[in-house]
Amino acid sequence: DEDEGDAAAIAAAAAAGAGAAVGDQVIQDLTEQDLINLRRTIYLTIMSSAGFEESVHKLMKINLPKGHEIELCNMLLECCSNERTYLRYYGLIGARVCLLDKRWEHSFARAFGEQYHTIHRLETNKLRNVAKFFAHLLHSDALPWTVLELLRLTEADTTSSSRIFMKILLQELSDFFGLKSLAARFSDPLMAPVFAGLFPTENPRDTRFAINFFTSIGLGGLTDGLRQHLKETQARIKKQMELAVREEQMRRAAAEDSDSSSSSSSSSSSGSDSDSSS
Repeated sequence: DEDEGDAAAIAAAAAAGAGAAVGDQVIQDLTEQDLINLRRTIYLTIMSSAGFEESVHKLMKINLPKGHEIELCNMLLECCSNERTYLRYYGLIGARVCLLDKRWEHSFARAFGEQYHTIHRLETNKLRNVAKFFAHLLHSDALPWTVLELLRLTEADTTSSSRIFMKILLQELSDFFGLKSLAARFSDPLMAPVFAGLFPTENPRDTRFAINFFTSIGLGGLTDGLRQHLKETQARIKKQMELAVREEQMRRAAAEDSDSSSSSSSSSSSGSDSDSSS
């Protein structure tokens, strides 16, 4: 009886167009046409609303299948990126949606990662709008700052596009917070592991690269910690080199003393042998 009941439940789910289940959450499979219709609905809702509050109200009424929240995030970003200049309207929608439900916060965090890893595909204007959009979410605390752990500010880990993205994102955050407040947030010891990629201290070359980057975009005030770390690292390296030189000098001196002692012993032995022969 239990087997028959399970089979009936599975058949009913298939008939309803349900796909895989993750925990208690059933993710509904959408056909290509269903996705197109969903995206069109989201697009028209965003573009036809008189204000961001109306837009959010209408978007939350859309029957969005669970597991497809990213579709709304991507469409909002697509609309935002295609504007000639950044419109605060999109940031207000994104921030309000994130604050309504944690699932939207997670979805926009996922969108941040996807956008950053494919940022090289965007032309400069779209890239600028996307960076400003996410800066708005971060400033509003609608998006967790833990997303910044994806950013690694080294020459090897960045491209010209990703550096432009970081430049605009950080400059916008500085405009929102002020340099002093932003520096205080980045100096939070509890968040140090998250910001380790932005402020690399693993080797002096990466540290110097990050210092030069921040200075070149007018945010040199964020690098006080890096400069101090670099200064201490250079002093430590210099001390280690001096110690190594002294140890080498002592080793050579000891070797020379050993050679001199051996020579003296050999001379003494030769003199003793000559006296015995006489």
